[in-house]
Amino acid sequence: MTTKTTALVWFRRDLRLADNPALAAAARHADQIVAVYVHAPEEDGAWRPGAASDWWLHLSLARLDGDLRRRGIALTLRRGTSSARMLAELTRETGATHLYWNRLYEPAIEERDRRLEAELGASGLACESFNAALICEPWELLNSQQAPYRVFTPFWRACQARLHELPGPLPAPQRLRGPSPPGETLDGLGLLPTIAWDHGLAERWSPGEAGAHERLDAFCESALAHYGEGRNRPDADDGSRLSPHLHFGEVSPRQCVVAVRNALAERPAPAQPSAEAFLRQLGWREFAHHLLHHFPHTTDAPLDERFERFDWQDDAARLQAWQRGRTGYPLVDAGMRELWRTGWMHNRVRMVVASLLVKNLRQPWIAGARWFWDTLVDADLANNALGWQWTAGCGADAAPYFRIFNPVLQAERHDPRRVYLRRWLPELAQLPDEWIHRPWQAPAAVLAAAGVELGVTYPRPIVDFAESRREALDAYARIREPATREATAAPRRRARSGGH
Repeated sequence: MTTKTTALVWFRRDLRLADNPALAAAARHADQIVAVYVHAPEEDGAWRPGAASDWWLHLSLARLDGDLRRRGIALTLRRGTSSARMLAELTRETGATHLYWNRLYEPAIEERDRRLEAELGASGLACESFNAALICEPWELLNSQQAPYRVFTPFWRACQARLHELPGPLPAPQRLRGPSPPGETLDGLGLLPTIAWDHGLAERWSPGEAGAHERLDAFCESALAHYGEGRNRPDADDGSRLSPHLHFGEVSPRQCVVAVRNALAERPAPAQPSAEAFLRQLGWREFAHHLLHHFPHTTDAPLDERFERFDWQDDAARLQAWQRGRTGYPLVDAGMRELWRTGWMHNRVRMVVASLLVKNLRQPWIAGARWFWDTLVDADLANNALGWQWTAGCGADAAPYFRIFNPVLQAERHDPRRVYLRRWLPELAQLPDEWIHRPWQAPAAVLAAAGVELGVTYPRPIVDFAESRREALDAYARIREPATREATAAPRRRARSGGH
């Protein structure tokens, strides 16, 4: 009698059946599969997932379990402080000989996976991992000096060449067989909030693989052709809104690339620039994960070491006003309220609110990163670190520090009919278009007619924009001074040595 081989498939942030290399390998090589998710948030260290991420994870796991059950097996949930211990126990219970998983690229997880593979491998379990989250591995894409890229444009040029070599997505297995060992209940993981603040998230999002593909199909059908311009308009719905689905692995970058190519085949000319803009955003996601792999300290520290001595002004009151959408700058406040209500913020607005926090309010970028981490459904450690350091001017390919977004001009340009402002700031909704994005400058009669009392129904600006901009630039100049003196002295030293 032939002994049946059993393999564990360890799901992490690859919560899908299609284009899942670990699941596909197990289905090819094993007679039986045990699908497992281990909940061990302590292993994430200081960046344990926030409340919005937990909400999404609960629903995504429920839908993954349903998808697996329709194919013959269930998702086993285990909870503990050590993934290695939980997997070792499950190996003994099931007699599994192989363990398959898809790689992640965050510092604490990479280190944990290395230890786990060595420990379980030494016990006789064959371990194999795969790339399911990126277009190419961080160690595969290096510059001509075999060093990691620190500037996006050459990185994206090299990455684009790999797009043409991408194989087609793997199909979902039609039938799976295997035991369903006992485990935790999903409710027992405690992922959902105990106080019901999540109704806004439930109205907006549909976590899970099916929801991801519904969103991808809708984007390719209706928004892709306008994405190039529309992605900067918070009053429109021309963004992809795929980032949480990508973060939780409900859809893969490869599936997104193929879907866009298929959409282009149907209407190539009008959609081509927008398709390129969307693929470029996938490139930024890729860039973020590559950077974090090569520079793991950037979750908490600036890539540009000069910013270690930047004169941040820690101020709990200012930070709280920003968090609550009470800065007195309508575009910023609208964005922060959208975030609290829906677990999401339009990307253009993210840049504006981040700029105000780190430049005009001069609060440490890490404080903003922490707030986004807890409140965004698409909170992703790599993207979060890249985005905040880009805005602060201290990361790879960062925006110049002197680029400070003016929330008034940004509202005029990107919310021209003030639809976005009125949606999230009902207390200002009766103000005319001319004044709603700068109510502190509106005539008293206009404010009174709209029912707005500055400092009571809506706050006055927390800082003067022009003055705070000057102060931020002065602070930046102070950390640049040693480097500037060094740079100007170097040519003179070279001239003297050349003269001899």
